[in-house]
Amino acid sequence: MEQSKINRINELARRSRGAEGLTPEEKAEQAALRQEYLAAVRSSLTAQLDSTVIQYPDGARKKLKKKKP
Repeated sequence: MEQSKINRINELARRSRGAEGLTPEEKAEQAALRQEYLAAVRSSLTAQLDSTVIQYPDGARKKLKKKKP
């Protein structure tokens, strides 16, 4: 995610806590940016876990398996 979008998320968060609050358009923008940010974080974490291996004391290495729901 681009740094400019993260900066905009932070700016909207500061304004929402302020006295003036956010307009309905800004609230919609904030929600969309938050969803995009969460998708980027989840994608990054999934990629990191996909490349993680566990090494056992006997030297065997196994990839992590996805947990069944």
